[in-house]
Amino acid sequence: MADQLTVDQAVERAMRAQDAKIAAIRELAEGRQTLADVKEEAARKLADLERQNAEQIGAAERDDIRLYNAATKAGWSTDELRKIGFDQPAKSRRVTQRRRQNNTAAVAAESAGS
Repeated sequence: MADQLTVDQAVERAMRAQDAKIAAIRELAEGRQTLADVKEEAARKLADLERQNAEQIGAAERDDIRLYNAATKAGWSTDELRKIGFDQPAKSRRVTQRRRQNNTAAVAAESAGS
């Protein structure tokens, strides 16, 4: 004859099953929080690394421009430097192009206003 569960036994079994479910949810929630924390920390480290890289690249670009300008002041023309294999620094080219565009726009505006 099968033992009949008492009310207390049934409630106890249900509570143990519920406790296991709650523990699984707790572990899942903690794991998800850990994942979110790791992603946040990785994003912060990546942003710091990108900032450091940008600073290093900026410093190297400024130094490149300084050295290129020193070569031109020493008597090398931009054409001579280009023939040797030293194009104008990229940052200088961007600034020069922007100045040309602004000057062209200013001339065009003056012509249109006349």
